[in-house]
Amino acid sequence: MTALRSRPAATLAVVLLGFLTLPMSMSGTTVAVPGIGRDLDASGGSLQWVVTGYFLMASSFMLVAGSLGDLFGRRRIYRGGALLYGAGTLASAAAPGVLFLDVARSVTGIGAAGVMAGGGAVLASTFEGPARTRAFAAVGTTAGVGLAAGPTVAGWLVGGVGWRAAFAVFAAVAALLLAGTFAMPESRAGERPKVDWAGAGLFIGGLGAVLYAVTRGGDAGWTSAGVLGPLVVGAVLLALFPLAERRAERPVLDLGLLGNRRFMGWIVAAVVMALGMAGVIAYLPSYLQGASGLTAGDAGLAMLMPTVPMLLMPPLAGRLVNKGAPPRLLITLALTAMAAGNAWLTVLDPDLGPYGLLGPLATIGAGAGLAAGIIDAQAMSHVPEERVGMASGLLNTVRGGVNALAMTVFGAVLVALLTGRLDSARLAGEVATGALGGPPARRESLAAGLTDAWQAALWGVAGLSALGAAVVWALLAGGARRQLSESGGRRPARRDGWARTNRQPPTRTGTA
Repeated sequence: MTALRSRPAATLAVVLLGFLTLPMSMSGTTVAVPGIGRDLDASGGSLQWVVTGYFLMASSFMLVAGSLGDLFGRRRIYRGGALLYGAGTLASAAAPGVLFLDVARSVTGIGAAGVMAGGGAVLASTFEGPARTRAFAAVGTTAGVGLAAGPTVAGWLVGGVGWRAAFAVFAAVAALLLAGTFAMPESRAGERPKVDWAGAGLFIGGLGAVLYAVTRGGDAGWTSAGVLGPLVVGAVLLALFPLAERRAERPVLDLGLLGNRRFMGWIVAAVVMALGMAGVIAYLPSYLQGASGLTAGDAGLAMLMPTVPMLLMPPLAGRLVNKGAPPRLLITLALTAMAAGNAWLTVLDPDLGPYGLLGPLATIGAGAGLAAGIIDAQAMSHVPEERVGMASGLLNTVRGGVNALAMTVFGAVLVALLTGRLDSARLAGEVATGALGGPPARRESLAAGLTDAWQAALWGVAGLSALGAAVVWALLAGGARRQLSESGGRRPARRDGWARTNRQPPTRTGTA
């Protein structure tokens, strides 16, 4: 217990370093892909797996890593994740070929799952009350900085020292994370460790297959065997997963967690937040370069419009909650702002110019930042101490999975709408990514078609985000006296839908 309370600042610093560098590594690797392809004579799916493999493994292993942290120790899982992440990144730097690099990046993704899920659980078991709210607000800010700065930092590293040395830099950071675990407290659930291997296998296999199919759908075709096969297999495995969990003595995912209405309200909020940002983050830079004619640098500067409020709002959100502002009201306002921003962004036009987008983009970014500042802390407050690792893993799994799905679906919608106008799926795919070639009249026609597709997709995102905000408001309604104090304080005495058997108190051990 002494170790738990003696070094909370050091614990927070180590966890924040992980939440800074891992999203940076995820978003920044895309900048290195062209150079990797040239050096390793690679292209197509094998080259794309350098990015996709990391993301799929991280998303698929989040929940399992969090649950293993509850069993064997959250610090231990964080430490193991940092070790795997460092080893995978170092192997990536020395990769002799693209297949070796693909395997190394997949190992890196598994390590990232341990760091992300373990880090969230460590914070949840280390901090309480207003301090927890502030800690998770800092996590939201830091992760946003890492994700937004990833391409810039990676571009600087790749341009200055090459992609191999860039990977080596991230391996050095992993060594710092590993060293920092000695300042962390250890905590785990009070139950005897017993791993639900069947549930873990079904979840990892099912989610991995579905995400693989989704990421391949745009290139291979949604009706191809290479997409439908994994999609069906993944769906079957995920359908079997809850059946296995009901029979497991110590499940990877306690299904009672899904019956906790307020916890699920915050999970839905994370889904809506990812949905509201997906199109802007993934495809707007391409539109600005292709349709509006901006340079890559100017498009990057334009993306500061949503990024800056995303960085500023999380600390403000934490302070508002700690001063007594109702989290239910704040999250509903945040998601409504994202819906309004996407609707406002339908002013998009090739001749509008980047400054004409300031209002809608800043509104979307402010809503996302406000949501990021409160979702994690509030979600963790509605689960028992012995399940915070599981909850952290589930939250990060949902967030990562929805990001992948939303980006893929947004792009697929653009391509589908453009295909109907251009009568060419190949040309539609090129236009959707900003490749508008030909004489000026042709470019103007393609830009108009892309703009129409964007406006239709944005109305869809706005409508879904508004609906999601209403669902979150309903899920978080009522029972204020029984739930955690909405100022971020104490745990509730009872939790909706939580199994009554989960009464054994957690145990915590020191750093030895």
